[in-house]
Amino acid sequence: MAVLSPTVRQRRLVQELRRLRLEAGLSQVEVARQLDWSESKQIKIERGIIPIRVPDVRAMLDLYGLSALDRHQERDMLLQLARDARQRGWWHSYGDVIPGWFEIYVGLEAEASTLRTYQPELVHGLLQTPDYYRAFMQISPAASSDEEMERKIEVRKSRQARLDAADAPNYWTIMNEAALRRPAGSPATMRAQLDHILERMTHPKVTVQVLPFSVGMHPAMDGPFVIVGFPESADLDVVYLESQTGALYLEERAQVDRYNQVFDHLRAKALDPVDSRALIAQAARDLS
Repeated sequence: MAVLSPTVRQRRLVQELRRLRLEAGLSQVEVARQLDWSESKQIKIERGIIPIRVPDVRAMLDLYGLSALDRHQERDMLLQLARDARQRGWWHSYGDVIPGWFEIYVGLEAEASTLRTYQPELVHGLLQTPDYYRAFMQISPAASSDEEMERKIEVRKSRQARLDAADAPNYWTIMNEAALRRPAGSPATMRAQLDHILERMTHPKVTVQVLPFSVGMHPAMDGPFVIVGFPESADLDVVYLESQTGALYLEERAQVDRYNQVFDHLRAKALDPVDSRALIAQAARDLS
């Protein structure tokens, strides 16, 4: 059964409510005044900053003209969307170890149909072994306790299970050669990580390419990114950019198009999957 992510439902609901307000010719100030709530609340609703209560959605739909008989089906669909958005995903039970800004990404990833990512230094999380991830967490200035690290590894394993699900996304990662060459933990840990990537590359929906040092400078030298796509056309692609203390979610068409162009450039410059596999295998042998 396909995963229904409340995060994706919330995002679509926000988009639909904004569209309906504009079609009704109403400003955010006018909506707030007529529904007797603050302009700040209306802005937060349309930015997806706060969860939307079903009664509030019902009030907005009435204001936007969806109480008419010929729009009842659309109204019912949006109210169900609001109910689904209030559900809890599996990741919410890990709120003690998942920061709020990353919780949003996990919710998007849970229903993604495509995941395209560039990683300059680290193996992407969906391909990491527990020992590799543990070695990375142990060198952090804000190192977690052993218990917290194991909880984070559980989250990572749950996310990785998506790649083997019946509705697995098409996953395409481009890794800089540095991610393969930079030691993580012991040589045995790094070798096991590289072997794991080779094993994952046999999956029909997993594509791995390596961007070798020999290509020189490239347009993604300013950092990693993930482009998340969804099965429903109503759910527009989003670009995820992560930092040490937070994340950006880019949704404007021009922004997403820019990263699509960068990804296309990278995959054209990177080694093809066969040659990438050979380079990864050689990097593993070099650790012997």
